[in-house]
Amino acid sequence: MAGRPEKRLSLIRFTLLCLKMVISSKTAPEIPTIDQAYSKISNSITVEWTTVPGATSYLLTAEDGNTIIETTVANSPGTVTGLKAATLYQITIRSISASGRSQASSPKQAKTVLAAPVLEVSSPSPDSILVSWDAVYMAIGFSVSVMRANGLGRIWKENTTNTSLTFSSLDAGTLYTIKAYAWNANGIPGDDSTRNQRTIACAPGRVMIQEEPPGHLSVAWSNVELGDYYVAFVKSDDGLEVHCNTSLTQCNFLSECGFTYFISVFAYNKAGQSPLGDVFNYTTAPCCPNDISPVLVSSDRVEITWSPVRGAELYETKAIAGYSVVECNDTAPACTLSALECDTKYNVTVYSFSEVRGSNLSCSSHFITTAPCSPEIKNISKDAFSMINVRWRSTNEGATYTVTAQGKKGLFQCSSTGETCRMGGLPCGSMFSVTAVAETQAGKSLPSYSVPLETVPCCPTGLTAAQVTQSIINVSWTIGAVAQTYVAVLESYIGQSKCHTHQNHCLLGCITCGINYTVALKAISSTGLTADCAYQSYSSSVCCPLGVKLYRLGPNGIRIYWQASRGAANYSTDLYGSKGIFTCAPHAGLSFCDITNIPCGDVYTVMVSPVAETGLKLTFCPKKIYSVTCSGSTLGMVIYRGKRNDTASPR
Repeated sequence: MAGRPEKRLSLIRFTLLCLKMVISSKTAPEIPTIDQAYSKISNSITVEWTTVPGATSYLLTAEDGNTIIETTVANSPGTVTGLKAATLYQITIRSISASGRSQASSPKQAKTVLAAPVLEVSSPSPDSILVSWDAVYMAIGFSVSVMRANGLGRIWKENTTNTSLTFSSLDAGTLYTIKAYAWNANGIPGDDSTRNQRTIACAPGRVMIQEEPPGHLSVAWSNVELGDYYVAFVKSDDGLEVHCNTSLTQCNFLSECGFTYFISVFAYNKAGQSPLGDVFNYTTAPCCPNDISPVLVSSDRVEITWSPVRGAELYETKAIAGYSVVECNDTAPACTLSALECDTKYNVTVYSFSEVRGSNLSCSSHFITTAPCSPEIKNISKDAFSMINVRWRSTNEGATYTVTAQGKKGLFQCSSTGETCRMGGLPCGSMFSVTAVAETQAGKSLPSYSVPLETVPCCPTGLTAAQVTQSIINVSWTIGAVAQTYVAVLESYIGQSKCHTHQNHCLLGCITCGINYTVALKAISSTGLTADCAYQSYSSSVCCPLGVKLYRLGPNGIRIYWQASRGAANYSTDLYGSKGIFTCAPHAGLSFCDITNIPCGDVYTVMVSPVAETGLKLTFCPKKIYSVTCSGSTLGMVIYRGKRNDTASPR
């Protein structure tokens, strides 16, 4: 019984050990530690680390701040490729097993070495080799070596901070191997570059170039000893290259304007190609502009443009008309020819110019006609039909003229091919500025100098004529535009009456009663322009009756008698007393009327007034005062007391 607890404890220990082994088998592998990271090739970094138990592979990561590159390797050392030259990277590593991957290791920095220089090699002479290259990022120096390709003989080695070297005293016709690499500020070398170059024969000399006729280039050279054939290369400055193969000493090529051609000639034999001799350049004449376009044509100026042409450093523009020559020179493909004659045809030529070849005198000319001359307005008049006639003077050929009158109340125009035109409908009481413009196919002239035009004042509206007295009429109207003064005229067969005033009404006297008048009004501006405004006729009132007398008719009646005035008229009689107003109207044709039931013993004001056709009773006729007494007689007594000059308003 005592041994049972110990057995139970052993069983528990065994179970815990098994669980520990199971859990341990499923955890991620350990984090590896980087021993070193270094670069021997400009696009890779090699990493060495301590092996992790249980790891089946490793994940290498390189970061430069912009990009992340990863690669999986089986064991140490491992290399990350696809990197940028001369760039600092941060390297980390993770171990990988069937259970997963570990955390990243502590980072280690490494920098890729410099890139290899890209070599250009040539043999400028039979005993030399020229080596050149572009600058290498982060490089401060270069090492270049030259040796025979077969490994025999000496080695030439030079260090330099330049980007070219020339090795001389070499053997002619020999193949050499050239190797070069760059180093950084720490003296660490970068990738190297290797090229082969052979030195062989002399280049042809006395090369002669001619262009005749234009568009045909002839290249000739001297004969080379031991030369079997020749190749001439012609390369234009736009990069296009052509060549010819010949056993002769001349080649012909097609050429174009505005190009610089670079020409080289090589001799060939069984040993190969001769070194590059002198490279010649030949510049053809600049091209001529052929799309000359006038963008602005005025009476004294022409602006023209064209597309830039090859080879032109300057443009010379000439405009010729008879003995007149106008020029302008500019580097831009545009020119403004000024101080030209209006309405004139010019022969315009644009010459292209280059410093090497001069002017291309074969450029064609173009004809451009300037815009017409500005007309000169001679006078402006107005005819009986209120039409405005404008006359001008001009020397243009085949021009159409447009006259414009512009003011605050609008714009009015007329056109003509002659020297005059008429325009109507201009509003009264307005100021206009009148200009004339000539137009041809070449364009429009500048406007003429403006001439002011003032239209007559506007006729007033709402004219009324009211009779104030038998011989005075008040004429009134509304104010018309621009008018400063007015002349009112009342005219009939027996004469006229008029007044001149700056107001909107006028009293006209010496009017004859019972006469038909014509009312006319003239509006006059401050400059004296007059508008004749005619209106309908006006009839003055019938004359006031004369000889007004009163007679007693019984105790309460009065007969009022008068002498009828000139012309037929109706009358109205009014008696004004303290005891009332009494009115009577006579029958047509009679010159008296009776008023009954009038109180006696009162003073009466008597007025006999003509009545107008409108029924309006005129009250400007004279009034008389009578006293009606009371007595025993049936006739009574009417005493005349005098006249009253006051008037009452018509009723």
